Amino acid sequence: MKINGLLLFCCAWVISVIPSPALAAQGTLDLTSSTLGLVCIVVFVLAYALVMLEEKLHMRKSKPVLVAAGIIWLMIGAYYVNQGQPDVTEHAFRHNLLEFAELMLFLLVAMTYINALEERRLFDSLRAWMIQKGFSYKNLFWITGFLSFFISPIADNLTTALLMCAVVMKVADGDKEFINLSCINIVIAANAGGAFSPFGDITTLMVWQAGMVHFSEFLALFVPSLVNYIVPALVMSYFVADRKPSAVYERVELKRGALRILTLFLLTVATAVLSHSLLHLPPVLGMMMGLGYLQFFGYFLRMTLPGSLARKRAMAEREGDQERLEKLGSVVPFDVFSKVSRAEWDTLLFFYGIVMCVGGLGFLGYLSLMSEILYGEWSATYANVFLGIISAVIDNIPVMFAVLSMQPEMSHGHWLLITLTAGVGGSLLSIGSAAGVALMGQARGYYTFMGHLKWAPVILLGYIASILCHLWLNESAFSVFG
Repeated sequence: MKINGLLLFCCAWVISVIPSPALAAQGTLDLTSSTLGLVCIVVFVLAYALVMLEEKLHMRKSKPVLVAAGIIWLMIGAYYVNQGQPDVTEHAFRHNLLEFAELMLFLLVAMTYINALEERRLFDSLRAWMIQKGFSYKNLFWITGFLSFFISPIADNLTTALLMCAVVMKVADGDKEFINLSCINIVIAANAGGAFSPFGDITTLMVWQAGMVHFSEFLALFVPSLVNYIVPALVMSYFVADRKPSAVYERVELKRGALRILTLFLLTVATAVLSHSLLHLPPVLGMMMGLGYLQFFGYFLRMTLPGSLARKRAMAEREGDQERLEKLGSVVPFDVFSKVSRAEWDTLLFFYGIVMCVGGLGFLGYLSLMSEILYGEWSATYANVFLGIISAVIDNIPVMFAVLSMQPEMSHGHWLLITLTAGVGGSLLSIGSAAGVALMGQARGYYTFMGHLKWAPVILLGYIASILCHLWLNESAFSVFG
């Protein structure tokens, strides 16, 4: 009660000192130069500072952004009620909530499938196979990186990063330095791979849906994206210990249904892609339908478990395999909802806080103001390069949304450039992309904000190299230069 009272008091005080601005053309109030706007900026910056200090404070990153989102929208809502326009903020909040819901449900299904595959020991099997093949840490570094780069255009950068990180966590077996480097490598590769495909990232989907870049034209970004990954990966590879994992050799037997669940996961991704490309429906529809696939298969596994156990027990008794008999005695039925409960909820709540905070600042007019200043006073080339860097802090989705809303006069080459920079710019910071945020949760304690930050100069080299590569290879697409 005391906290709620304090929040209401603060909102009332802010409203009392805010000058009443003129109505904007869209029917909303321009609050970018008001006390309310400045207070919201301060609240957001303080929350982000706490996120960056997560490793030092040992406080989950979702806490500060959840509170910040609440404070920002409470103050905005209170001000608009005072101005007699309560419906405006309600509509804006619901719009941002819908964006988060689509992102959360997409991520939730991906996490559920990955947890199910892990429980079925698929990653244990892959780890054992890699060890038996004698791959060194350097081999594993490049294998997981290139797999991330080439899978992300199909499965999206977020899902790909989660999958590859799970493999690294299994293979490295607690080697903090290698896991941190590998996660950075995976984030860069997944973001770079997602930049040359409409399905690789949400921002590329937005550009494609807006008709700024056609489906086949994204391939023009393949080489610049590859350069963006290769440059930092080459530097980081010199710091990967040239030794083999210390994990012991073991026989890993996949649990029943592991490969079929993997097939269902691929079918889920295909459903999401086709529902969007053919029917123009949100990809989350296909992902949620894929969760239904897994539920039906879970029901099949539960119903057929007794017969399967009886057959395996009889076989183990004939072979005299006592170890296998003991394992069969501890088998429990497959439960889909136990996999849902194991999702990284701190990451999902962090997404909510970020989307709502940035949505609130965008509603106040700051994102549009930033776009107007950049494209009005800077050249399109410099503006797009700068926005790519900004996307590492603010998040590339609202940045791209602001640019598409402005629709500045740019050549085709510049639209390809903003697609590239918004896609790969998030790799500069661990919190700059969905892949990085998700891996901070999945590899908690191994992959951290500060661990990623110290490699930012090297990642920046790849960022610059990819831009120069695009300007050189796709010069014909620039009808005018900014």
